[in-house]
Amino acid sequence: MYPILYKEVLSDHVKLVVVKAPRVASKAQPGQFVIVQIDETGERIPLTIADFDPHLGTITLIFQEVGKSTKKMGMLEVGDGFGNLAGPLGHPTQIRNYGTVVLVAGGVGIAPLFPIVRSLKQSGNKVFTILGARTQSLLFWQKRMAEFSDELILCTDDGSNGRKALVTEPLKDIIALNNTEISHIWAIGPTAMMKNVVETTRPYQIPTTVSLNTIMIDGTGMCGGCRVVMNYGARFVCVDGPEFDGHLVDWDNLLSRQSFYRSEEKHALKLWEAHVCRLESAI
Repeated sequence: MYPILYKEVLSDHVKLVVVKAPRVASKAQPGQFVIVQIDETGERIPLTIADFDPHLGTITLIFQEVGKSTKKMGMLEVGDGFGNLAGPLGHPTQIRNYGTVVLVAGGVGIAPLFPIVRSLKQSGNKVFTILGARTQSLLFWQKRMAEFSDELILCTDDGSNGRKALVTEPLKDIIALNNTEISHIWAIGPTAMMKNVVETTRPYQIPTTVSLNTIMIDGTGMCGGCRVVMNYGARFVCVDGPEFDGHLVDWDNLLSRQSFYRSEEKHALKLWEAHVCRLESAI
């Protein structure tokens, strides 16, 4: 078992756990992910590593409760743990001194963006960071991001914190003022948000990296569930990614594939939430 050493509720449906996983922590790099199972019969869930400490042997995972498995995960407490945890998986982010970079995160995408922001700043880059969410309660880690950002911009859809705007609005402003200086842009968050970021940067031909969170089962490229269509052919997110050139992704195909099992997911959640233990009532 991989025990949970610390748990924090970041919002109503977003939870943080620090997990004891020494071998994973010793090898983890920004941009990589793990696959966890609550128990031997549980669903395999890919989660990007939000932070890692090789000295303490811990990794930090942040997840949003959406379906049955993530809601069950949210019920775990300190002392509980994951039955299985595989990683680190995927190719790490290419960290170097690019010059001036912009990093954009939406919602839970803030979590995997943090180690990338930190590493890019430590490599000497000038870092602009844009964080967005639907409302203030869904924003987190502002202080941690600010520590490694030359400028931090907050956005909320309802204007409850920072600028009332989508993340693409301040991105357009930064590009307008720094177009010739910006060497690279990263975007992590909901698929539609990443697509919009890519379409914002495309006219300027600024290299834009996205981290894709697709349907994934085994994490070794064998099942094909995480297939993503690029303009040069199909790739698998688990072994070829999770980061890709956003300008080469077939976004319409990706959005379509992510909705394949939506009805089944809703049905499984409904059955789980409606379950009543008949044994207890009989006793």
